[in-house]
Amino acid sequence: MKKTVLSIVAAAALFIGCQNNENEQPLEVSPEASLLKAEKQCFTMDKLNENLAKDPDLANRMANIEQQTSNFLANQVDLQQRLVNGKIQIPVVFHVIYRQASENLPLSVLEDQIAAMNEDFNLQNPNRGAMPAEFAGVEANVGIDFVIEDVIRVSSRKRSWRPDDSMKFSSSGGSDVVNPQEFLNIWIVNNMPYRGGTILGYAQFPGGNWATDGVVLGSRFVGRTDRTATHEVGHWLNLRHIWGDGGCGASDFVADTPDADGPSRGCPTYPTIECGSTNMTMNFMDYSDDSCMYMFTNGQKARMDAVFAPGAFRATMAD
Repeated sequence: MKKTVLSIVAAAALFIGCQNNENEQPLEVSPEASLLKAEKQCFTMDKLNENLAKDPDLANRMANIEQQTSNFLANQVDLQQRLVNGKIQIPVVFHVIYRQASENLPLSVLEDQIAAMNEDFNLQNPNRGAMPAEFAGVEANVGIDFVIEDVIRVSSRKRSWRPDDSMKFSSSGGSDVVNPQEFLNIWIVNNMPYRGGTILGYAQFPGGNWATDGVVLGSRFVGRTDRTATHEVGHWLNLRHIWGDGGCGASDFVADTPDADGPSRGCPTYPTIECGSTNMTMNFMDYSDDSCMYMFTNGQKARMDAVFAPGAFRATMAD
């Protein structure tokens, strides 16, 4: 089992030393399938490493957040007074940046994406009937509702975007963040090519620059049946990949997610044994196919709750 909490020094070292996933082998897929599946599914950890290199104080800020999370878990801070109808409610600002009309996603698609996220964070994913009995006891209802606050549309001449946060600034043809201490900002861009593949999305962990806080998604990976947004919002709420971006023994700071040797691909058959235990391939923080991921754990829920606690990084969102 992975250790829930590390010491501040160890946590900071892990942030700096997180394994870069650029050396993962590309999927063996046809050109047609490559439009739907990507060599590089999630760029979040790579982006974190870039930000750590640029901002010498980021590791300290994130280590402080880990300490606050540890305190929250130890003291079980009550969030009941901060809930709306029993749930934390997060308003979402979508920034749709498009070149062609097909990339200018209609409101109905954005509403479908919100509906999918609300399913996933409220124990309503349509595929959870396949849950193995082994993991049923740790499956969590996170209790977060997402609602659309605003949709900002920006016409751009760019055919593609680099994962460098340029889409988050109007000065570089993107759209400026809107009140990030109150809203989840989600930027949707036409394409993010990377080393022969495509980045589906990436997120910024708590502790980063408010000017770039939020999630970025490729327009082809948004909609009712896509779980990219759920995965990236998990990062935005301080969750790590379940394999700890290392291998057996690497930590995702959550005790009830079994060790994994690396990301899953496709739709793994249960049970998949790695590191001496059954891999939780159906967890939203893995890389399994959309239809084969359908759960968060109690430990992951507690970790997400911690970012909304009084004085925590996202506390103002739950006021």
